[in-house]
Amino acid sequence: MSFGLREENRALLQRVTEMIRDEIMPLEEEYHAEINKGDRWQYTERQAEILEGLKAKAKAAGLWNFWLTDSDKGFGLTTVEYAYFAEEMGKTPLGAEVFNCSAPDTGNMEVFERYGTEKMKEQWLKPLLDGQIRSAYLMTEPDVASSDATNISMSCVRDGDEYVLNGEKWWASGAGDPRCKVYIVMVKTGGDDLPVHKRQSMIVVPADTPGIEILRPMEVYGHDDAPHGHMHIRFTNVRVPTENILLGEGRGFEIAQGRLGPGRIHHCMRAIGQSEIALEQMCKRSLQREAFGKKLAQLGANFDIIAECRMEIEMARLLCLKAAWYMDQGDARAAAPWISQIKVVAPRVALKVIDESVQMFGAQGISQDTPLASAWTHVRTLRLADGPDAVHRRQVARAELKKYTQEKI
Repeated sequence: MSFGLREENRALLQRVTEMIRDEIMPLEEEYHAEINKGDRWQYTERQAEILEGLKAKAKAAGLWNFWLTDSDKGFGLTTVEYAYFAEEMGKTPLGAEVFNCSAPDTGNMEVFERYGTEKMKEQWLKPLLDGQIRSAYLMTEPDVASSDATNISMSCVRDGDEYVLNGEKWWASGAGDPRCKVYIVMVKTGGDDLPVHKRQSMIVVPADTPGIEILRPMEVYGHDDAPHGHMHIRFTNVRVPTENILLGEGRGFEIAQGRLGPGRIHHCMRAIGQSEIALEQMCKRSLQREAFGKKLAQLGANFDIIAECRMEIEMARLLCLKAAWYMDQGDARAAAPWISQIKVVAPRVALKVIDESVQMFGAQGISQDTPLASAWTHVRTLRLADGPDAVHRRQVARAELKKYTQEKI
């Protein structure tokens, strides 16, 4: 069981690390200051200049699409190796997009690559791989407990050569972005007479299809995350060609499992990067600030706090790498409980480290003068995104109990 990087990829990782530190992080503050200028849901000229300029530099340097693990289209990284790259990208909010490794695009690109028709690949996958457009994945619904995907109920009824969609989706991450051009939507195509996992399907819907109405951006602790956004969307008699269904009716769960596993662990990899940057900020603050005649590091239990944060980050990283290793073995069923474990652990650890860093900064830590408050808000959503903690703990417990019983758990 190897958790290391091949030698040729160590140099590649160093190039990514240097670009993040030297070119991306210095522009973070200016980029985010642009959001409140004019229409929050459009990129300002300067914002676009920063983002597209960084993307162009990354692409020109060949630092692009690292997420294409075990693929001849990318660098052929293993999932274990990609974990180190994703961790570095997680240290800055701009990191993933600059290298074209953003959610939900990576998961959607995998869907198009694995399950899409040649027409879909040309129309949607190609511009996504080039970083020219963005996409959204629409699964969660406001009126059902969507952590149990068998509840997904958006109506999708065949009418001749078209499907007609009616219903609502929310928390459609990225759907607020003006560059978002396509949705992959989980819908219900089968009746209750079918087996429970054969009732849902996935369908590709262009974002400008008539009948689609963006009702509102969902706010996360009072923040709308513009211009990315997590949108609440209504579909009213939205018509798409029957050829837009992926794999055929009733294959939604099959596709979802192929999509969500990598997406879940990619979030965890980036969360570890956020933990690292928060610990770095905490340590620097503790050595620069004085109170009661001493450095903050020497006051109270701050030595212990810093030590505990370091140890918990290391444990989370090792668990993440082990889950990645299981994914690399190609057995999705064997990897699933490990993915669930790290999906619970990584956000939990990141939240703790970020919160301790906030404490070290005092009132400044919850203000706009540090990135810590927005980082905490972002990571807190990860305890719900791609399945809440309780669902993943249930999966871990079921896998554990199966070792000792033949009964269905």
